[in-house]
This record gives sequence, C-alpha cells and structure tokens, in this order.
Amino acid sequence: MATIKDVAKLAGVALSTASYALNGDSKVSAKTKSKVLEAARELNYRKNGFAMDLKRSRTNTIALILTDLSGPYYSELIRSVQDVALANGYDLIACSSMGERDSTAVRFLREKRVDGAIILAHNIHDDILVESAGSRFPIIVMDRHLSGDHLVNVLVDGEQGGYLATRHLIQEGHRTIAYISGPSNSYDNALRYQGYLRAMQEAGLEERSKWKLSGSFVREGGYSATKMMMLQGELPSAVFYGNDEMAIGGLKAFEESGISVPNDISVVGFDDIQLSEYVHPPLTTIRQPKHEAGSLAGHLLFQMLNGEAVNPSYTLTIDMVVRRSVQSVQSSNDTQPIQPA
Repeated sequence: MATIKDVAKLAGVALSTASYALNGDSKVSAKTKSKVLEAARELNYRKNGFAMDLKRSRTNTIALILTDLSGPYYSELIRSVQDVALANGYDLIACSSMGERDSTAVRFLREKRVDGAIILAHNIHDDILVESAGSRFPIIVMDRHLSGDHLVNVLVDGEQGGYLATRHLIQEGHRTIAYISGPSNSYDNALRYQGYLRAMQEAGLEERSKWKLSGSFVREGGYSATKMMMLQGELPSAVFYGNDEMAIGGLKAFEESGISVPNDISVVGFDDIQLSEYVHPPLTTIRQPKHEAGSLAGHLLFQMLNGEAVNPSYTLTIDMVVRRSVQSVQSSNDTQPIQPA
C-alpha cells in the first residue's frame, strides 16, 4: 500500500508539501498540487479519500478518538467534549484506535468522514496526524506534543504530576518507592515517569529496576504487576502507580495478600477518577482537570473550524489530592520482607 512518502518521492516534492497539497492547503501552488494529486492517483494512494477531500461539504460531526472506550477516565472526557459539540449544533462520534493503521479511527482521519478530530490515542502514529490535518480538517492532540499546521496540543503537566506524587511520598519519609508504569509508548506515561525520576534524584534516591513494572494503565495490569512485585520476596515502602486504575488493582492485590495499605505500604495514584475517593483506603492521587481538558479541546476545535486563530499548544495544571492511602514512616524503611498471608 502506497504511503505519502511514496507520493512525495514520485512527485519530486517534500513530504510536507505533499501533505499540504493532498489536504487542499492554499499555500501550495496549483501546479504543484496537480503534480502531487497525479502522483497519488498513479499510486492509488487513498483513492476513496480523495473524492471526499477534493469536494467535501461539512458533516456537522466531529470525532473523539481514544485508545480505549472503556474506563472511568475516558467516560468523563467523552461527556465534556459531547457537551461542547451539542452546544455548537454538532454530533460527536467517539471511536477506539484499536488496530492502529488499519483501524476505523485512521480511516476517519484519512478519508475525512468528519469535520475535525480530537485525539487521545498514543497508538495513532504522528505521521498519520500530520498528514491528515488541514485547513478544513483541524486536529486537537491530547496525548503528545506534536508540531504541524492545523494541529493544536492540549496537554496536562504530567511531569510535574509525577514529581509531586513522588515528592509527597519522600516528604512522608519513604525512601524505597516503586513505579508501576503505563504503556511504554505512552507520552503521558513517559512524562509521569520523568517526574518520578526527578523527585528521586533530587532526594538522592535510586530507582530499583525490579520495582519498575508495567501495568498498561488498566486495573488488571496494576493487579498483575503488584502480584509480580510481591513474588520478589520484599516490598518497597511505597508505590506510585501511573494511574488510578492500576492503583485500584494494586489495592486489591495487597488486600488479598494480607498486606495493609497504608500500614504496611503506601500507595499513590494519578488521575483522581471518581472511584478513587470510594475505595478502601481512599486513594491519594494527582487530580487531572479531565473535564476542563475535554472542554478546552472541544472549544479550540470549533474555533479552528470557524477560521479563528488559536495558539499551537495549551498546558493545564494539576493538583495533589491527599487521602488515606499514604502513611508517614519514621525511619529509612528501605525494604520489608513479605510475610505469608
């Protein structure tokens, strides 16, 4: 299957020029645009998408593309974007990016079946987003920093969140702190991990590789990673989970093993999903402005659809929410052996 790189090579233009031409951008001359379109036709590149892209009326629909439609974090985000869409007389389609380049979500982008899109799906590649964005098809990206025309970033300061979570544990006397991570290709996870490392290094503490495990941002993953950590025969004094869902899975694993939170081990999450306040013990976590982020992304998308100028990037701040899953320790408390339940 031909790619935009193949089209650019055949037309003898830069990749960015080919992208602009295929998206009908006025900055490309008619002669260059004709050459790019002819190359694309010759290579049968996005044949179905051309007809819609070259002569397209508005659908009065926007898309919200997520890694996964399940989970409490996504449900709140969907509601906030939906409210903005309805206020503007638009419909909202929410779809999953499962399948990556072969997913329905990618077809929505390439064939422009909607008027614009909000992306929170780390498995959709940067080149697809750069290639798809155009003056008549703006894109808001929420899970990475991506530069390009008609692309706007709405970000949360995840690095600072990871730092605050870890620093809170250090201030409570903890010196051995595990990190349970999300997917390795997640921009959000990378930022939270960087914050964790910054706080550890600032305090003169070392990360231990045996306590850096992946839970893939899902409850079952947090549960499994915690079980694996316990199999190693000793525990750190605290665990920072990259999101609340993994932390809730970890709480279950500790309870099943007779390990008390926070008496035996302290736990911090990230997101402040609604459930985090109601688990036992209530979860100390980093509060993300989920509703605000979704609303901002929606408003920016409609401003772009109306031809208004917006900034290329927006970053929202986070807050520490202290509940009862963290307990102060009086000594260095490096490690503790696991006693059979």
